Amino acid sequence: MKPGEGCGTEALQERALCVRRDIAGMPGALHDGYLFSAVSSVDLLVWLYGRVLRVCPEAPLDEGRDRFVLSRVAAAPALYATLAEYGFFPREELWEYRRLGGMLQSAPEFRHAPGIDVSCGVRGIGLGLALGLALALRDAAPEVRVVCLLGADELASGPVYETLTLAAEAALPGLILIVESDGEDADAARALSAVAGCEAVRVDGHDVEALNAAWGELTAESRGKGMRVLLARTVRGRGLPHVSDDLMDDEGPLDRQAADVLISRMKA
Repeated sequence: MKPGEGCGTEALQERALCVRRDIAGMPGALHDGYLFSAVSSVDLLVWLYGRVLRVCPEAPLDEGRDRFVLSRVAAAPALYATLAEYGFFPREELWEYRRLGGMLQSAPEFRHAPGIDVSCGVRGIGLGLALGLALALRDAAPEVRVVCLLGADELASGPVYETLTLAAEAALPGLILIVESDGEDADAARALSAVAGCEAVRVDGHDVEALNAAWGELTAESRGKGMRVLLARTVRGRGLPHVSDDLMDDEGPLDRQAADVLISRMKA
């Protein structure tokens, strides 16, 4: 099982632009206040599904696939739009995001949407689910990787603190954490070192080639048996053009007029 096709840097950038436009076109994403938080994760998710994860849209439940756990629930619209971009389900489903009876809700739900491996909606719980999944797969399918994306703000929560300690003790080679930091990442790096005793590989979360190099360093056999953590610096609202303050701000919901202006101004 191989990552998605069209994995060149320019192709990934084009996909990321399409994903951002789709997020801005999702009525539910405009009203839940997640737009600015969600788009910061787009480059990471497009890169993961295009270059890293061994998944297949035609067989989303294949037992040999890699698993992805989204602990950073604010990025759910970005995950949905990425899955649609790679063909896991029709793009039309995006327009039903958060609507009653729709396939895509605020938090990812396993089996409701193709490509979702774990249901997760409570802040700080995703890492524990990823650890449990990695432990379950360690003997049954050791070649399968479990990748968990969480926000740096989650590192301070009790469940994540405890799980990091357990994960460090287990030293599972198949468990890989990506911690997204939307600011200075020094505090996050110190927290990871203090709690889990690991040195995270730090990288620009919007630079595809830098992500490739960091991933190679992270997964190199010579790295040892410690926890594998990628600390990705991202920018909140990355890829969204400036729109006058009377149309929108980065805290509240957006209307259709602001969304249309955003989409028309988005460039790769």
